Amino acid sequence: MSTTIQQHPHFLSSEIEQSRPEDAFFHVIPVPFEESVSYGGGTGLGPAAILQASDQLELWDGKSKPADLGIYTADAIDCSGDAKDVIERIANATQCALQHNKMPVVLGGEHTVTWGVIKGFLDEGLFTGENAKSNQGKSKPNIGVVQIDAHCDLRHAYEDNLYSHASVMKRIVEQDIALYQLGIRAFCEEEIEARKAFNVSYIDGDEIVPNNIQEITLPDDFPDNVFFTLDIDGMDPSVFPSTGTPVPGGLGWYQTLNIFESVAKQRNIVGFDIMEFAPIKGFHAYDFAAALLTYKLMGIVQRNR
Repeated sequence: MSTTIQQHPHFLSSEIEQSRPEDAFFHVIPVPFEESVSYGGGTGLGPAAILQASDQLELWDGKSKPADLGIYTADAIDCSGDAKDVIERIANATQCALQHNKMPVVLGGEHTVTWGVIKGFLDEGLFTGENAKSNQGKSKPNIGVVQIDAHCDLRHAYEDNLYSHASVMKRIVEQDIALYQLGIRAFCEEEIEARKAFNVSYIDGDEIVPNNIQEITLPDDFPDNVFFTLDIDGMDPSVFPSTGTPVPGGLGWYQTLNIFESVAKQRNIVGFDIMEFAPIKGFHAYDFAAALLTYKLMGIVQRNR
C-alpha cells in the first residue's frame, strides 16, 4: 500500500506561521510511503499523524526554541506508482532543501524512504571527494549514516525486492557510505556478513541497553557529516508500540536523545529522519511522542550547530 496525503498542517501550525523555504533552516518533508512492510502496517499514516500532533507542542523544548531557526513543511511526496519513481521524488525533494542550504527532516513512511534521502545528497554532489580514497581509488563520500533500529536492514533484497525496507541500508553502504548501527536486535546471517564486507560499526541492543550506554564515540575515520536515521522500532515497544515490526529490548526515550546529542557534539548533523511510525487509532500519546521526538532532535541540532 502506498499512501498519499492530500492535505496536512505544517509542523507546529498552531504556534508558528509557515516559513518560506528560503527562510527556514528545517525543511520537514512528509513521505507517506508504504509498500514493502512485512508485518504490521500503518507507516503510510505516520507523517500526517506527526504533523497533526505537532500542534500540541510547546515552542520551548525545555532548553531552547528550535522554531526560531524557521520550519518549512513541504508538500507530502506523491507515493503512487513504482518504488523507483517514489525514491526519485524523495531524492528531488531532498535536493530542493539542500539547494536552499537547509536541513531535511524527513517523516516516513517505511524505512525505504531513507535511501531516497541519501540519494538526494549524492545526486546534489554534496560531501563527495573530500574524504580519503577507497581501495578502488574512488573518492568516498564525506557523509556517514548513524542508524537507530531494531533491524540491520542489510539484506541484499527481501522477497525479491531490492527496495524493501529490509534492504535500505544495503543500498546505502553500496555507495561507499560509512554506517554506524545502534540498538540492533534482529538480524540474519546474511546481514552479519554484510557488516563485515562493508566495515559497518555497531553497538547492538544486547550491549547498548543493558549497559545503559548514553553516548557513543564515532571512529576517528568516520565522515565529518552525518545523516541520522531513527527507525521508531529501534526504541523499546514500551515507549513506541506504534510500529509495524516491534522488537523488545530497545532504547529508552532519554537514552535515544542523549545518543543523538553525543553524535551532534562530534560531527556535523546534515539531516535526520523519523521512520516507521505507525499510529494506533485512539492512542494519541504515541502521535504526540513522535512529534515531540522530532522537535527535540531539532533542538539538539540547534544547540550544537
